[in-house]
Amino acid sequence: MKIAVMSCIHGNYEALNAVLSDIDKQRAEQIYCLGDLVGYGPHPNAVVEMIRSLDIPTCQGCWDEDIVEGLNACECSYPAVLAEQRGKLAHDWTNQAIYPEVREFLAQLPLSLRDDNLCFVHGSPHNQHEYLLPEVNAFVAMERVLATGADVLFCGHTHVPYVRTLDDSQIQIRVKQMQNPETELQFSTPLKRIVNAGSVGEPRHGRPNATYVIYDRDTEQVTLREVPYDYQKTCAAILEKGLPSIFAWRLARGLEFAERADDPTHVCER
Repeated sequence: MKIAVMSCIHGNYEALNAVLSDIDKQRAEQIYCLGDLVGYGPHPNAVVEMIRSLDIPTCQGCWDEDIVEGLNACECSYPAVLAEQRGKLAHDWTNQAIYPEVREFLAQLPLSLRDDNLCFVHGSPHNQHEYLLPEVNAFVAMERVLATGADVLFCGHTHVPYVRTLDDSQIQIRVKQMQNPETELQFSTPLKRIVNAGSVGEPRHGRPNATYVIYDRDTEQVTLREVPYDYQKTCAAILEKGLPSIFAWRLARGLEFAERADDPTHVCER
C-alpha cells in the first residue's frame, strides 16, 4: 500500500493541484498533510477547501496556528527586522483574507496523526515550530522519534525534503540515586527514520518544483517526488494580491531569502 505525505502548501493552489495529480498517477491509496496550509501564498481559502473536500487527514502547522491564535505562539527568530516585517504583512493579509469556516477548520486540526507505526507532525512531536533539520544531533533525532512510539516520523516545516535513517542506535542513561551508586543503563533501538516531505507551495531546495513523499508500507521504500508546475502563475497572483514581491522572487528560485541582520541584537517579536 502506498501513501503520499505532503506539507507546507502555503496558499499555493497551483502547486497543490499539480501534486494531487502526481499522487493520482503514483496510485497512492492514502494522503496525509503535515500542515501550513496558509501563509505567504495568494490562495489560502482555495487550498483549505481542496483539502477539506478530499477529506485529507491534516496536522496543524505553525502558520495555521498563528492564524487561529494570533502572533503570540511563534518561537521563530527572523534574521532581520525587514524579514519580520514581511512576515507580519503576510500574516495580516492572510488573516483578513480567510473565510470564517477556514479559520474554524484550522483551529480544529490535531497537532499529530498516527497510523500504526507511522507518525505525522508538522515541525516535531514537541512543537509545530521546531525544525528537525537533517543535521540535527543524532541523539535529539532519535529522542524525537522515540517520543512518538513510532518507527517512522514524517515531518515538514523545513521546506527541504530528506530521509534520515537512524540505524543500530544505542541510548545510554546514567542514573544517580541518593542511596545507591550511579548506574548506567544501555539499550538499543530498532531502525528508525525521519522523513521530511519538503514543501508543496514554497520549496527551498534550490528549484521551484513542488515536493512531497511516497511511502510504500509493504516495502518501506521512501520516494521523494519533485513536481514541476506553473509557478509563474502563483508568482503573478502574489504580486496581484499585494503580498511582498520577495515572496514571488524566492518561489521562482526555490530559495529562502534573508537579508544580513541589520540589528544583530534584534529578537523576533512575534
